[in-house]
Amino acid sequence: MLRRTRLFGGKQRITFSLPTHQPDGAVSVVGDFNDWRPGKHELVRRRNGARTISVILGPGTYRFRYLATGGRWFDEEAADQLEPGGGSLVRV
Repeated sequence: MLRRTRLFGGKQRITFSLPTHQPDGAVSVVGDFNDWRPGKHELVRRRNGARTISVILGPGTYRFRYLATGGRWFDEEAADQLEPGGGSLVRV
């Protein structure tokens, strides 16, 4: 799930969230906003069991995917657009 919070200067805080039943182990959101570096934006487990991480992005379109332990890639079903062959897009 994606949650958006509008900030100044056209920026938005995008919160990436996964429910408790999504894959076991560590999960990172990786994309062109962090040079596709796993671990840079690792989701953190919250008291309710969900895992989240927030990223502040300027205006534009960003491609991203989730990367779970064991090299498992998956997409965000609630993204603004899903790309054929894999990949999620978020527009700010």
